[in-house]
Amino acid sequence: MPGKKLLGSQVKHLLSGVSDHGLQHLAEVETDLVQTALLLGEAIEKLGASFIAIHAAVTAQHETIDLLLSGQTPAADYEAKLKKVQGEIGNHVNAAVTGLQFQDLTSQLIDRTVRRVAGLREFLGTLGSGGAGMFEDSDSEQVTQLLSRINEALAVQHLQLKGVLHKAVQQNDMGSGAIELF
Repeated sequence: MPGKKLLGSQVKHLLSGVSDHGLQHLAEVETDLVQTALLLGEAIEKLGASFIAIHAAVTAQHETIDLLLSGQTPAADYEAKLKKVQGEIGNHVNAAVTGLQFQDLTSQLIDRTVRRVAGLREFLGTLGSGGAGMFEDSDSEQVTQLLSRINEALAVQHLQLKGVLHKAVQQNDMGSGAIELF
């Protein structure tokens, strides 16, 4: 009887561990994908606004140049206006570049999500290959030892994956300095 209790305990521990680890990794994948979608949405919004502003500034610049070329007003009046528009264009281009930097953040999230899925696949592969060592005629002690080894291997893999997949997504020089998200 003690062998059956130990076997049952090992099976329960294994199934519980697989469920817990799998659900944890899938929740993290879901979180990373939601964060990626939010970042992409914000980046697209910033890029759209920047490009519209650049277009408006360039249009104003062309209008000013056309008036200057027509000679209707003294050139000194338009010089200040052109410099102002030139500064606005530079600001809008900088804002667009900042929006493009979100690509780096989303790439990090996508990379982390891919590694998490690969880790989960490896985790499940370990479970499958470990189970291949179990035969129908295995006695309780052999099954218990096998399950114990599988549990240990899965625990090690889980810790390794958890260590590699830290939570922070980092971006340097985004506007005014280094930032860390999530």
